[in-house]
Amino acid sequence: MNKLFYILLLFIGQEVLAQSPIKVACVGNSITQGPGRENPDSYPLQLQDKLGKKYHVINFGVSGRTLLKKGDHPYWDEPQFEAVKSFSPDILVIKLGTNDSKPQNWEYKDEFVDNYVEMIETFKASMPETGKIYVCLPVPVFKTNFDITEEIIINEMTPLIRQVAEKTGTILLDLHQPMEKYGELFADGVHPNKKGNKIMAKLVAKAIR
Repeated sequence: MNKLFYILLLFIGQEVLAQSPIKVACVGNSITQGPGRENPDSYPLQLQDKLGKKYHVINFGVSGRTLLKKGDHPYWDEPQFEAVKSFSPDILVIKLGTNDSKPQNWEYKDEFVDNYVEMIETFKASMPETGKIYVCLPVPVFKTNFDITEEIIINEMTPLIRQVAEKTGTILLDLHQPMEKYGELFADGVHPNKKGNKIMAKLVAKAIR
């Protein structure tokens, strides 16, 4: 009787685990935050729609934030940084770097790789062993604005992000090349609109699946 009881408990436990949604954390700057973390036009919430009920996506984006610790507004200092760790995601999508290209931030470019690796390792410590981390190449900058330049991102930052992905064994997700033909969806040259966010969400969903 006891044996049957424990087998039943094990079965119920497996069923509960099977029904638990896969937790997805989207880390980033204003391009991730979008019009608002709870706004359905943001790419993480559109990602939720594309992935469906088997997934639970949360937008942890914070406008203007940098990956660099010595940047003008480091993501490290935000409550969302701690919230990601508490969330303990099964899947983590990091899309940082755009604001790091500003002159006052990129002067610390020699620390970019080390800071990125440290961030990944910090988040990884709070994730399940089977967790997956996606490191994104920033979307294109179609017009220099807010001191953000495409030249820095494509020529200097992209090789460093590739290096980070290789060092950490994370999955590199290129959001740059697939979006190069959608300049009309970036009104200010930097931030995608609702349609642009939808394309981003589609690219991320395809990678996750």
